[in-house]
Amino acid sequence: MAVGLSNTRHAADEEARAEVDVLNSRLEKTTQLTKKIQACLGRLEATGKSVREVSGPLTGETKKLQVLGNNIDAVIAAIERLRQPADSKNDEEAIIRQGPEKAGLSNYLNSIKRLNKALADMKTSNLRANQQTMADLQRLIKSGNTQLENSFDKMLRAETPRSIEPLQYTTKNTPFPLLTQDKISRLSLMNSYVSGNSLSENPLIKIYADVRGQYLQQTLVNLAYASVNTAKKKSPDAIYRSGTNGIGMYAQAMEGLFVAEYDNICNIFMRQDWGPAFQMTCQAPLAELARTIRELNNHIKAHLNTDCYLAYEVIEIMSNLSNNIEERTGELKSTLAAALKPVRETGKSSLAELLEETKRRVGALQTLPSDGSPVPVVSETMQRLQTMVDFLRPISSIMISLGDGGWRSGAAANASMDGIPSLASFDIGADGKEIFAHYCTDTIDALMSALEQKARVLLKGKSIWGVLLANSVTIIERMIRDSDLKPLLEGKLGVLETWRKKAKAYYAEACKDVSMHLFDVIHTNRTQRPPSGSSESASILKGLSSKDKDSIKAKFQIFNASFDELVARHKTYSMEREVRQMFAKDTQQMLEPLYNRFWDRYHEIDKGKGKYVKYDKSSIAAVFLSLY
Repeated sequence: MAVGLSNTRHAADEEARAEVDVLNSRLEKTTQLTKKIQACLGRLEATGKSVREVSGPLTGETKKLQVLGNNIDAVIAAIERLRQPADSKNDEEAIIRQGPEKAGLSNYLNSIKRLNKALADMKTSNLRANQQTMADLQRLIKSGNTQLENSFDKMLRAETPRSIEPLQYTTKNTPFPLLTQDKISRLSLMNSYVSGNSLSENPLIKIYADVRGQYLQQTLVNLAYASVNTAKKKSPDAIYRSGTNGIGMYAQAMEGLFVAEYDNICNIFMRQDWGPAFQMTCQAPLAELARTIRELNNHIKAHLNTDCYLAYEVIEIMSNLSNNIEERTGELKSTLAAALKPVRETGKSSLAELLEETKRRVGALQTLPSDGSPVPVVSETMQRLQTMVDFLRPISSIMISLGDGGWRSGAAANASMDGIPSLASFDIGADGKEIFAHYCTDTIDALMSALEQKARVLLKGKSIWGVLLANSVTIIERMIRDSDLKPLLEGKLGVLETWRKKAKAYYAEACKDVSMHLFDVIHTNRTQRPPSGSSESASILKGLSSKDKDSIKAKFQIFNASFDELVARHKTYSMEREVRQMFAKDTQQMLEPLYNRFWDRYHEIDKGKGKYVKYDKSSIAAVFLSLY
């Protein structure tokens, strides 16, 4: 049993030793293999180093060859591209020769764009071999641009009438016609190409301005002529009335046309070209407007006394036109200001000139009415002031620019009003009304002063001076009261009261001369006042000497003669009703109390026979009443 076990263990040990021997054998082979591998790696590393040393330059050359190949491919491609314009030149030339109408505008513009691109590419290559082709392309492009401009001109002219009747639109208050949307689209497409390729000024702007400018001018020319013709009057002395000149309709039509034209321009041209295109288009009609205003100004200056109001109307109308157009377009203000300048200067200087003209007209009078009746220059001067109220807006702006009193002593010549007034300057505020009121009172004072000086030279007697001045004051006052001058001059007519007092003082001189005969320096020796009435007169006369009684008789006789002469003269004067009543009242108040006193004291001088005492109290009172 033990032997069996021993044999079994021995067999297991032998088997284990055999396995170890196998493993050791394999390990030895692995070690040998590792050594061989290490030897191989060593040899391989040495060989790789040699390969790198050899292959490095070869790789650089290979890369250079690759770049060169790519460059050659690019050159070949560029040559192919450069050959394309030359190859397609005939096709593009055929399109250009057809023109925009036959080829179609879009196709035509694309052709020109391709030609421009081809030319740009050739210029970049700078190959001498392409010089002829470049010249051909330039010729085609120039021809294409010229045809495009001609097509723009032709299309615009076909769409633009020679003129239209502006009154059909102004009287109905309808907008002026615009270019059709189809034509605007085509014209805008042409402009988008030309403006994008134009190195200098856009040539289409001038074409547009020439065509449309003629249309605007021809449409407005009849209204320009009408403005000049309506300034001419059948009666040269007729005062100009607001709205009777054609300038208002002219300006209204111009505004409508210009605003419509600006809309056309904005729809066709680029934003930066709107202003230049609009100004150039309006140049011809604005030149016609300037000529019209110069002609009107010449007429106004030749008839300043009656037509100065036309100057004020032109100033307001053209200023409103300028403000309206500027508000809509932002343009033309300075151009319109330059056109308006002649009339504006005339309007500015007219205030001082009219004041001087009033003095000259009075100074030129060779005679004055011997009955003291008013002269026409008074009512004519007031008519001028009345009419000025109808133009108070522009006159107010002129006066504000002159300043209060700026019409005196040549001050108007130094006032500045170069630009067109803004809308604010036409606001008739307190300042404008106040200055106008001062101008009116200055005019009235100058008129009255001139009349007084002329009366002193041409009329004899202070009473007739007073009648003339009082009549003039009354007419002036009446024409103010019965017109729109009243609210403007209310409370500012102290100048009239001054002249009325002066007139009354002149007229009272004759009454003073008569009244001198009613003063006595005769004294009685009675210590107590005698009773009134006849007994008073009789008592006084009893105390008089014969010499004193003769003096009283003479005073009655001289008074009677001078009083009768005063009454007769009063009745021969031509007086306004208010003036006659005023002077009658003054005469009565001055003479009647004096005469009644004198009569009370001395009427018994002729014992009722009437030889010396012509009037009793009641009869002389009746005479005074007859003076009214």
